Amino acid sequence: MGILEHLLAERGFFSRAEAVAAGTTDDLLTAGRRAGVWVRFCHGYYTDAARRRGLDQVGRHMLRGDAALHQLGEAVALSHVTGSLAHGLDVWGTDLTNAHVTRLDGATGRRNNGLVHHHGSVAGHEVGTVGGRRVLPAVRCALETATLGDGEAGLVVLDSLLRSGQCSPDELRAEFAAKRHWPGTLPLQLLVRMADPGAASVGESRTRWLLRCAGLPAPVLQYEVRRGDALVATCDMAWPELGVVLEFDGRYKYQRFLAAGATPGDAVFAEQQREDLIRELTGFIVVRVVWADLDRPHVVAQRVRDAFARQALRAS
Repeated sequence: MGILEHLLAERGFFSRAEAVAAGTTDDLLTAGRRAGVWVRFCHGYYTDAARRRGLDQVGRHMLRGDAALHQLGEAVALSHVTGSLAHGLDVWGTDLTNAHVTRLDGATGRRNNGLVHHHGSVAGHEVGTVGGRRVLPAVRCALETATLGDGEAGLVVLDSLLRSGQCSPDELRAEFAAKRHWPGTLPLQLLVRMADPGAASVGESRTRWLLRCAGLPAPVLQYEVRRGDALVATCDMAWPELGVVLEFDGRYKYQRFLAAGATPGDAVFAEQQREDLIRELTGFIVVRVVWADLDRPHVVAQRVRDAFARQALRAS
């Protein structure tokens, strides 16, 4: 295995300087690009073309972040959405075109070559390492990410932060209080109050935002349905006083039932039985929401309102 192949296998990229040091000329680099062997994904950095094709948007984003750390060394740390991804947080609706770093050397902020350089105050204890990457704390990165998009995107990453266990709700509120003077943080007050570790997925966070925007009451998250002392089901969201449950159908729910030899049809049938049992034990109406429904927020909100109304008629 040659030096460049070793670098590709070890970290997924090599720099022009490393290629030249290994005896590869600029002409050979150009020939490799034209032949579809290598891809230059930012100025001075290359990766294997087949590897690049196999990366999703997050993978390509992190590749750019890794190249930035290699190029700039201890002068920067990953931050904002790039830092959030390095910490394993879920993001949705946030632009991944450019990687983000925060300068540790006092250099000014700028944007170039697929990289956004942020200028900000960083205490020494805030710089850590995750998976070999220099990165700012998860709570700081999540708040920074929330400033980059709309409320829906912000709630997704803050819910994910709490769900990951890397930060408690009190710690999130304290971090926000310490950084609330930063540009773009004023709109985060609502998101910080709403953030909840009980939102178990991106879809559930988006549904919560939809309900909030529609002016509907906040639901109880991870509502438990019991038969005596036995836990029968945990529902994504519920309004117990109104007799309504909302279940968000991500694929993971059906995968729970795919035991050895089971088919997708078995999984759907098992979920239907679970839903019937919830109705039988509680008398609640079950509103089921799928991913595509989130593109029709007014329809979802009306379905929830209709469920409230039907339960009110039953009680009258």
